Amino acid sequence: MSQTNTVKTKRASQEQGPSEVSSTCPYCGVGCGVDVSVDYVKSDTGNGSTVRLSGLSGTRDHPANFGRLCVKGTQLLATNSLAGRMQTPTIDGKKASWSAAINKVAQSFSDIIATHGADSVAFYVSGQLLTEDYYVANKLMKGYIGSANIDTNSRLCMSSAVTAYKRAFGADAVPCCYEDVEETDLVVLVGSNAAWTHPVLYQRIERAKKRNPALQVVIIDPRRTASSELADLHLPIKPGTDVALFNGLLAYLSANQGLDHRYIEQHTEGFTATLEMCQNWSVDQVAAFCDVDNSVITQFFDLFKLRDRVVTAYSMGVNQSSSGVDKANAIINCHLATGKLGREGCGPFSLTGQPNAMGGREVGGLANMLACHMDLDNAVHTQLVQNYWQSPNIATKPGLKAVDLFDKILDGTVKAVWIMATNPVVSMPNRDKIIAALQTCELVVVSDVTAQNDTIDYAHVTLPATTWSEKNGTVTNSERRISRQRGILPAFAESKHDWQIVCDVAKAMGFKQGFNYQTVHEIFNEYTGLSAEQNQGSRDLDLSGISQLSAEQYDKLRPVQWPINAANPQGTKRLFSDAKFYTQTAKAQFIALSVQLPEQQCSAAFPFVLNSGRIRDQWHTMTRTGKSSELNAHQPLPTLAIHPEDAAALNLNQHDFVQLFAAHNDQPKRKDDSSETKVVLAVNIDSRQRQGEVFAPIHWSAANSSSAAIASLYSDAHDPLSGQPELKHAAVALSPIRFASQGQIFTKHPLARDFLRRCFDYYVQIPLSQGCMLTFASQQQIPALKSLIQQHFPLYDEWMSQLLDGQQNSYALQQGQLMLAMFTGSDYRQIDQVWLNALFSQTQLGPLDFNALLTGRPHTAFNAGPLICSCFKVGENTIKQAIEAGCETVEALGAKLKCGTNCGSCKSELSQLLNQYTPAPQTQMSVAAARISVVQLDEQ
Repeated sequence: MSQTNTVKTKRASQEQGPSEVSSTCPYCGVGCGVDVSVDYVKSDTGNGSTVRLSGLSGTRDHPANFGRLCVKGTQLLATNSLAGRMQTPTIDGKKASWSAAINKVAQSFSDIIATHGADSVAFYVSGQLLTEDYYVANKLMKGYIGSANIDTNSRLCMSSAVTAYKRAFGADAVPCCYEDVEETDLVVLVGSNAAWTHPVLYQRIERAKKRNPALQVVIIDPRRTASSELADLHLPIKPGTDVALFNGLLAYLSANQGLDHRYIEQHTEGFTATLEMCQNWSVDQVAAFCDVDNSVITQFFDLFKLRDRVVTAYSMGVNQSSSGVDKANAIINCHLATGKLGREGCGPFSLTGQPNAMGGREVGGLANMLACHMDLDNAVHTQLVQNYWQSPNIATKPGLKAVDLFDKILDGTVKAVWIMATNPVVSMPNRDKIIAALQTCELVVVSDVTAQNDTIDYAHVTLPATTWSEKNGTVTNSERRISRQRGILPAFAESKHDWQIVCDVAKAMGFKQGFNYQTVHEIFNEYTGLSAEQNQGSRDLDLSGISQLSAEQYDKLRPVQWPINAANPQGTKRLFSDAKFYTQTAKAQFIALSVQLPEQQCSAAFPFVLNSGRIRDQWHTMTRTGKSSELNAHQPLPTLAIHPEDAAALNLNQHDFVQLFAAHNDQPKRKDDSSETKVVLAVNIDSRQRQGEVFAPIHWSAANSSSAAIASLYSDAHDPLSGQPELKHAAVALSPIRFASQGQIFTKHPLARDFLRRCFDYYVQIPLSQGCMLTFASQQQIPALKSLIQQHFPLYDEWMSQLLDGQQNSYALQQGQLMLAMFTGSDYRQIDQVWLNALFSQTQLGPLDFNALLTGRPHTAFNAGPLICSCFKVGENTIKQAIEAGCETVEALGAKLKCGTNCGSCKSELSQLLNQYTPAPQTQMSVAAARISVVQLDEQ
C-alpha cells in the first residue's frame, strides 16, 4: 500500500531535498495542525534514501491553532522515537509471523462465535485511532460479526456529553466553534483545567481577553487550577453539585427577567416541567449545597443573565460522573432558556479529551450507536447501514459499554477481547477487576505501538501497530473539524496500520468482500458516502460534500467542519443557527433534573474525596510523553495534593508518603500489603485544594512506578444513561507511611522492573536525556540497598560514598565515566536533573565533579529550581530572581527569560509565581497585570 505523504512541499520531489508535511497533533481534542520538516538523506549504498524528521512547528493557517502548539505538541518528535516500540507480532509471549498471528486471532474469534454466539466476543478501541481505523473495526463487529460489542476509551471521557446532546438536540451535535470563545462576552469553564488539558484553546481565550478587557471568565471547579489565573470569578463548588448550581441558575433567570420567552416558546419543549424541578434552588440553597459564598453565586448568576453572549465550556469534571449526563443537560437547559445558542459567541461547548474521540463517535465506535450518527434501535437506520455495507449481519441492540464489558469478561460471558491502542488496566476504574478479567479471559489480543504497558502483560496475542508519524487518515476535533493526519515515515519494523490489521483478520474470518481496501482514501469515501446515504438533512452528520474525493483531493483535504453538503460546501461553523433541531418535532428538549449525589460518599472511615486528572506535560498513560526528558522534568513524580489543614491533622509534612485506601473495597488492606494495586504517593501540601479533598494525576502505571496507578481507588460507579465511569469522586482514607530510607538514584541505563520490585518498597523511574532518574523509598537501610545495587552492577569499577550531615551520597564509575549517582537525606529532591545529564554526557569527570557528587551540591549554574518552562529550561529560582529584580508581568518575564514565549503552557504558572513572589507593595498591581498580560505571539 502506497502512502501520499505531503500536501505542501518546498521542493518537487524527495530526491531534490527537504520537504514539509502538514499533519495533526495526536494529543488532545483541540486538533492542532503541525508542519513536519522532512529530510531525505541518500543512503551510503546509493539504494534509495532515508527519511528523517528534522523539525516541527505549528501550521500557521490551521484554524484550530494558527501556528501555536502546547509543550506536548512541541515535543512530538522527541516522543516519536523508536525506543520501546513493539516490533513483531507475538503469540503467548513468543515472536510469531503476521500470518500466524492473524490466523490465531481469526480462528479463535470464529470458533468462539460458532460455539457461544456473536456477543461472546468484543473490541475495546481508542480515541487514538484514526477515523478510517475506527470505521473498519466498527463495520467488522456490527455488520459482519453481528454484535455491537465494540466500545472505546472515549466512553471514559465523552459519552456523557454525547448522551446529553442527543437528549437535548436529538443528535450528538456540538453547536459551537473555537471562534465563539473569542467572540463572546462571557466564558464559563466548568470542570475543565483547559490551561493544562487544552492549552492552545485556553490561550485563545487569553488573547481574546487581552483584546477585549470586558470579556469575563468564570471558572467552576473544586480546585484552584492553573486555569483559575485567568478567572475574574472562581466558584470552588463541592464536587458533584453541578446540577444544583445550574438548576439554581435557571430558577434565578426565571425570577429575574433573564429568560428568552420567545425562544423557549418557538423552539423548545419541556420548559415548564424543567423549571418546576428548579424552583426550590434559591441562591441561599445553592450556596449552602455547593459550599460557596452567596455573593459569589449571585455574581455568577448575574453575569450569565446580563451578558448577551455566553459560552459554557465543560470537560471531564462534568462528564466523569455518575450523573454526568444530567450535569451536561443542566448546562444546556440554561442556554436554551436564554436563547444563547446557535449564534456567534454562544453555546454549551463540550471539550473533547482525545484527538479523535469525535471521529470515533462519527463512525459508531461506541457500543450504543450505529455508524454515521445512526441508531441501533431504529429499524430504518439498521436496514440502511446493512444495505450500504452489503453485510451478512447487522447489530440491532446496544452492546456492552466499557464497565459492563469487563464485568462480562470476568464472568465468562465474553470470552475474547481485542484491545486496540489503549491501556485499560491503567485507565479503567477498579484496576483489580480489570486485571482479574483479563487473567481469566480465553483470548486477549492487544494491538499497540508500545512493546510494554500494563495491559500487554495480560495479552495472549500482540500485534504491532503504526504510530502517529506513520499513520495516514483523518481525525475530528472538538469543533467538528476534520483534519488530515498524514503518514510521513514508513512503518517501523513489522508494524501495520490498524485498519490493515482489522481487514486482515476480517478476511481470515471468511469475510472476503467487505474489507478489500487498498488505501485509506477508499475507506474515507465509503464512510462519507454512508453519511450522505438517504440523508437530505435528516441527520446532522452529513459529509456528502466530500464523499467522492479523488486520491489527490483526499491527500490535499483542508481542515473543514461538518456538516459539509450542497447547502454548506465549505463546512459549517456553528449549528442550530436556524433553531431547527434533530428531534421529532424539530424543537430542542429541556430535561427536568433532580440532584443526584456521587455514588461514593465519604464516611468517618473514608473521609476524603479523591479527584483525579491530567498534569500539564503528560498524556494518558505516558507511553509516548513518558519518553521525553523535557516532558518529565516539569512534574517528575506523582503526588497527592492535600490542603494544609488536612495535612496538619494527619501530621503530614511536604513530601511525606501516604497510602490510599478506597471505600469500595470491603476493608482497608494491611499497611504491609504488597498487592500490585497498592497506591502510595508523596504528599504535596497545596492551599488551592478544598479541605477534605485530595487530587492525584492519572498518568503513572506499573510500567514506571511501584504504586502510583490510582485506578484501583475508583469503583464501578457510572452514569446509568451514558455508562461513563465516575472518575472524579472516590471516597478514600489516607495512612502515613514512614520509610527507613529514601532518595534518588541517577543511572546511565534504566533499572529493570523486577530488580526495582526486589529492592524498593516505593519507586518511580523516569528517563533523562542522558540516563534515568529513580526516586525511591525503602524499609531497608541505605548500606543494604547500596550493597544490592553494587551486586546488580558488577562491572562498575569504582564506587565512592560519603556520609555528610546525615546524608549518604554515592557514585559509581566505569572507566572514568559516571554511571550511577545516589543521593539520600532530606534534600535529595533538590538535585537538578540538568546537572546529572551534564555529568553523564562527559567521558571523564574532574575533581570538582567528584566533590559535588559526594556533597550533593552542584555548581550554582545548576540551581535553577523546579522546572517551570519546559521549552527554555527555566526554573522557579531563576524566575523568582527575575521577579525580585523588577519583572512584574508574564510579558516582562518572557522578555527577560523567554519563558512563556514558545508554547505558552507555563504562563499560568508564571502568573502564580508573580502572585507569590512580587514584593508586597506592588502585589496588587502585579496580580492585575499578570492576569491580563499575554506574551506577544503572532496575532491573527
